[in-house]
Amino acid sequence: MGMTMKHWFCIALIGFASMSIHAEVRPDAVLHGELSGKDNRTYREVPFDVPEGTSRITIDVDYTGRDERTTIDIGLLGPGGFAGQDGFRGWSGGSKRVFTVSATDATASFLPGAIRAGRWTLLLGIPNIRPPSHATYTARVWFGTDTHEPWGPADPLTPPLRREAGWYRGDLHMHTAHSDGGCPTQSGAAKVPCPLFLTVAKAAQRGLDFIAISDHNTMSQVSEMRELQPYFDRMLLMPAREITTFQGHANLFGVSRPVDFRVGSAAVPDWNALLGDVAKAGGLISINHPKRPNDETCMGCGWTPERPVDMDRIQAVEAVNGSDVGGASSGIPFWEAQLDAGHRPTAIGGSDSHDAGSIGTPTTVVRAGDLSMPAVLDGIRAGHVFVDIEGAADRMLDLRTVAAGKTISMGDEVAVKPGSVLRFVVHTEGVAGSRVELIDNGRALATPMNTAVQGSRDDRTVDWTADGKPHWIRANVRAADGRLLLLGNPIYVNRSMSR
Repeated sequence: MGMTMKHWFCIALIGFASMSIHAEVRPDAVLHGELSGKDNRTYREVPFDVPEGTSRITIDVDYTGRDERTTIDIGLLGPGGFAGQDGFRGWSGGSKRVFTVSATDATASFLPGAIRAGRWTLLLGIPNIRPPSHATYTARVWFGTDTHEPWGPADPLTPPLRREAGWYRGDLHMHTAHSDGGCPTQSGAAKVPCPLFLTVAKAAQRGLDFIAISDHNTMSQVSEMRELQPYFDRMLLMPAREITTFQGHANLFGVSRPVDFRVGSAAVPDWNALLGDVAKAGGLISINHPKRPNDETCMGCGWTPERPVDMDRIQAVEAVNGSDVGGASSGIPFWEAQLDAGHRPTAIGGSDSHDAGSIGTPTTVVRAGDLSMPAVLDGIRAGHVFVDIEGAADRMLDLRTVAAGKTISMGDEVAVKPGSVLRFVVHTEGVAGSRVELIDNGRALATPMNTAVQGSRDDRTVDWTADGKPHWIRANVRAADGRLLLLGNPIYVNRSMSR
């Protein structure tokens, strides 16, 4: 091979990490002040102006003097103070340094609600500062808009839980009491809306690195997720929603503001109108269970748009939903048809759990620069993904090749001349006894790599000769009985020729 898997993997992750580490998001306003012993047991109102078009306010407060027992409590008032229309927006005491408020969600201790332009007030309480002491405070303020939310270091849901690049395992589709998730009560006497905490705890028990809570057409779950994230410090909680229409369902990631989901109405005449709104907000959207029926057995579930859809605005397809692999409702043929048409959606999976069970089956495994929502979504956009159908914790699949001295892996593209030979390497872990298959434009190739995997870690190669035409080439891993275990995303060869 000329380069061991370990060496290649390290080089790839170092390069990937350099692209994904978040730059500091500069604050839109910085508020400074000084305190002395005379301020003991008083309140300080710190005004700031919120501009038109703001949909989210995020504030990070820090102060000096803690070594002398100086303490500052933190609150927020809307325009007009306590008597104003927006009035009291929250009080965290000294328990939180960073908080955020928007129309859809807020940090625990704070209230979601409309963000009106005007003069707001950061309310500081000083329960203790010694008579001879002096202290300073600094509040950094960010203003998010509908087209730019500061999913940066100022947002408690966003800072990386791990800063290392690597393969991270998660579930991108589940429901809770915030939509139609249901589970038995503590006594088992009845079925009730399933608490979000129970869903998150079950996911943590599966050992997942990230989950997306994707309740139907709502973001009411996000405030609760903000409360839970500090406790679940080993598993990233990603806000999402399942956009549920009469013409198909799709998961939307990375956007917290409301999105009009009424496809087929005067306000949203077709899917293209909705996708345009999502693009403005910088979201990632994935078609869910596209081959489900769209009738009384599963109302609106199947992908049945009444007008043509610009599929280049779709970043992913849920190729595996729950246990639908191999059945009539499998999304894999639909996904591969999009690849044949020259589009490039990433194949992902989701459990679609509605009862806090089956979470993590399947698992979507993403190569990301760190464990944060921006990095995971970037990995999905790039196609650096495989789907573990059974959600095993130790299985691995990667496909790569080298061209012009550059390593090309799943999701990447390469242009080569007719007659050029690419050596594809399939790396697997945890699948001894299974069979690797290489797929070229939807057709499984008969190659020497189809023989059974012998060890817990395996690299096998095949030389492939380019014909100058566009190809998408990917790998699967199947059990000895033919069951699909791992589904890989493609490497694109001469893709530009297909457009």
